Amino acid sequence: MKSVVLAGGGTGGHIYPLLAFADCLRRHDPGIRITCLGTPRGLETDLIPAAGYDLRHIPAYQLPRSVNMNLLRTPDRMWRSSRAARAIMDEVQAEVVVGFGGYVSAPSFLAAWRRRTPIVIHEVNVPPGVANRLGMRLTKHVAVGFPHQVEQSAALRRAAVVGIPLRQAIAALDRQAMQTRARVHFGLDPNRPTLLVFGASQGARSINLATAGAAKALSEAGVQVLHVIGARNEDVDVPAGLPVPYVRLKFINEMEMAYAAADLALCRGGALTCAETAAVGLPAVFVPLPYGNGEQRRNALPVVEAGGGLIVDDAELSPQWIEQNVLPLALDKQRLASMSAAAAAYGRRDGDEQLRRFVLAAVGEQ
Repeated sequence: MKSVVLAGGGTGGHIYPLLAFADCLRRHDPGIRITCLGTPRGLETDLIPAAGYDLRHIPAYQLPRSVNMNLLRTPDRMWRSSRAARAIMDEVQAEVVVGFGGYVSAPSFLAAWRRRTPIVIHEVNVPPGVANRLGMRLTKHVAVGFPHQVEQSAALRRAAVVGIPLRQAIAALDRQAMQTRARVHFGLDPNRPTLLVFGASQGARSINLATAGAAKALSEAGVQVLHVIGARNEDVDVPAGLPVPYVRLKFINEMEMAYAAADLALCRGGALTCAETAAVGLPAVFVPLPYGNGEQRRNALPVVEAGGGLIVDDAELSPQWIEQNVLPLALDKQRLASMSAAAAAYGRRDGDEQLRRFVLAAVGEQ
């Protein structure tokens, strides 16, 4: 392949696998042309150019889930978006379009279908997103992250299980070897049990408040906390003068360092979060988002059933729940070691390479 178009945007769950896959393509062929499609409003505007990839903006709109006025405007909007996407594909002489989801994927799929360019879809959720569901009508080349997606969704019944592309810094992470260095990097005690708290790229207010409320109990028990508040969340109040470190950060670019520093994570259940924590063998207490299609619970449940984590409803999470459940787990080295091994056995580190092989096969069939 000489020219590939990657489409995906909106959230980190779409963008980070796209970037990991782009890195994989470039490792194999430094001269390959990689063009990314996104919208001016998504996180891709910040993340993709910073990673060194060409980002082209096209107009993209939310696909309506019900009959309303937006539905009447959809054909005209989609025509304009797909026409813009096709012009870019013609310019870069795209040989394949790989879509990772988000509003930008739908017009990209339509443009590729009209110019008879192979389409590959990578889906991380159950049920599939609206844009990817549309794309599935236009191609048979559909890949997913984990077996439970195929088992739980009729739309994904024939999809290939390839894993989720992860950044090499995470896929190759040796947590044990990096632990002391990572803790020192964040100003933590190298020898204390460490709880990592985060809510993906945007943070999670309920997790933040519950953890801050349990800060005193955690600290008095000797558990230090690395708390990623989230760039879009307000800070939380933590008692002053705690006997062990409680480090708060708005955002972390190098999540591999945070994973290496931690013995246990308290986090949301996004597909990428589940894939990363499992791949590096980090036990996790998952708090799925309480709205949407329930995809975060579906993401986390297989890891929990494999023995690599726990799950708690957002409504049940409180400082008291953390004190009664998370605190004793963070202090139980033997149980954490068992959960770590179970998570690692379930996780995959080769999603980028497997997706590349899948894309090459799809192009070869054309």
